[in-house]
Amino acid sequence: MTSRTYDVVGVGIGPFGLGLAALAEPLPDVDAVFLDQRAGFSWHPGMMLDGATIQVPFLADLVTMADPTSPYSFLAFLKATGRLYPFYVRESFYPLRSEYDQYCRWVADRLDSLRWGRRVVAVEHDTASDEYVVTAVRSGGPDDGERETYRARHVVLGVGTTPRLPAPLADLAGAWRAGQAGPGPVIHSAEYLPHRDALQAAGAITVVGSGQSAAEVYRDLLEDVHGSGGRVGYRLDWVTRSPRFFPMEYTKLTLEMTSPEYTDHYRSLPADLRDRLGREQRSLYKGISGDLVDDIYDTLYRLSALGRQVPTTLLTDTEVVAARHDAATGEHVLTLRHAQLGREVEHRTRAVVAATGYGAGVPEFLDPVRERLRLDARGRFDVTRDYSVDVADRIHTVGGEEHTHGVTAPDLGFGPWRSSVVLAKVTRREPYPVERGIAFQTFGLPGGTPGDDAPGHGSTGTGRVTTEAAR
Repeated sequence: MTSRTYDVVGVGIGPFGLGLAALAEPLPDVDAVFLDQRAGFSWHPGMMLDGATIQVPFLADLVTMADPTSPYSFLAFLKATGRLYPFYVRESFYPLRSEYDQYCRWVADRLDSLRWGRRVVAVEHDTASDEYVVTAVRSGGPDDGERETYRARHVVLGVGTTPRLPAPLADLAGAWRAGQAGPGPVIHSAEYLPHRDALQAAGAITVVGSGQSAAEVYRDLLEDVHGSGGRVGYRLDWVTRSPRFFPMEYTKLTLEMTSPEYTDHYRSLPADLRDRLGREQRSLYKGISGDLVDDIYDTLYRLSALGRQVPTTLLTDTEVVAARHDAATGEHVLTLRHAQLGREVEHRTRAVVAATGYGAGVPEFLDPVRERLRLDARGRFDVTRDYSVDVADRIHTVGGEEHTHGVTAPDLGFGPWRSSVVLAKVTRREPYPVERGIAFQTFGLPGGTPGDDAPGHGSTGTGRVTTEAAR
C-alpha cells in the first residue's frame, strides 16, 4: 500500500471525469489521480457515425464553462492541431462527434494524473486515518493482474452509465449471444458500428427507441434499404413508444433549465414527482435533432421518388412488451402494443437495434462502504446538492444524478460547473468561481421553496441569487 494520500482519487475517465482532471491539474493544492479500466480514452465508439455532431455547442467542452482560459479547451485543441480557421470558416457551433472524441483524447494525452488499465475492485474506509482506500487491478502489459492501492481524502465517481435494454429485449439479446436465437443480431445501439454489416445482411432490421441514437441508426441504415454496391437490400422498421418523433427543444428559456436554479427547484420536489418529471422531460435532452428529423423525411422522400416503394414502417406510441425467437423461421418475434389503441400485434424481424438509453447504478466496488452511502428508497444514490453520496461528504459523483438533479446531470456543458463545485468541496475554497444565479426566469415561486436545502435557490428573475445560503 502506498503511503501517499491523494486529495482526489477519481474512478472512471469519461468526459465528466476527464474534465475534472483537466480542471484539477493546475491547482497547487489538489493532488489527484484518475483510474480507468480501459486502455485509453474512448467515447461511444459504437456510435461514431460519419458526419454525426454532438448536440451542444463547442463551448460545452471539458473546461471552458469553468475556466475560459484553460489550455485544455476545445479552441486550444483546434489551434494546436491547425484546425481553428477551418472550424471558423465552417460556421457551426456543433463539433463533429469524432472531432469531440479526438479533442478528449488530445486532453487525455496531456494529463499526467490519468492511469489507464486499472479496474477498481474495492473502495474501503480506513477508520484510523479517516481516509478512503481504493484498490485497483491492473490489466494489460507485464503487470497484468497486479493490485494497486490508492489512499484518498476524496473519491470522485465518474463511472458513467451503462446500456439498458427493456426486459423482453434483454432476454432476447441474451439468447442471441448464447447462440439460441438465430444469426440476426439483437444489440444495444452502443454496439451498432461493429455489428452494422451483420445487421444489413440479416435482411430485416427493427430499430427500437425514441431519441437521437435511434434516429441516427435508422438514418444510417435507411440509405441502403434498396441495396447498393452489390449489397442486397433489406427491410427497415422503427418502433418508438413516444407519441411522436420528438425533436430536441432548443428554445432559450427552455435551455435555462440546465441551470443551478432549476437544479435547486428540482431537488426541492418529492422523489416521486422528480421521477415523473424526469420521464416527461426526456425530450429536452433525449429528443432528436430537428435537422435530423427533417433529413430522415427528405431521405424517405428521395428514396420513394418515381413511386419506388421504401421497405420501411415507422410506428409511434408503440412499445415492445414481449419478444421471442421463432427457430422454425429464424425470425425474432416482437409483441408490440399500441398505447392509444390498446391493441397488440406480432412483428417479425431478423435483427434488432435497441436504442433504449443508459442507466446509472451503485457500483459493486462500493460494497465495503455501503453503510456510509446515502441511498434512496429505490437503492439509488441520494446525491446531495454538492454531488456527495456518502455521510462524510467525501465521495462525490460527476454524472448519474439525473434522478436527484434533473436535466443538468447528462448535459456536457454543465459538467465544468459540477466539477467546480466538487473542487470547491475538496479545497474548501472556490478555485473556479461557482455561478449560482444564471437564469432570467424563476422556477417554483419567488422567495424559495419551503424545506429547500439548496444554495442558489430563489432567483429574482434577473440572474441574481437572493437566498442567504447563496451569498
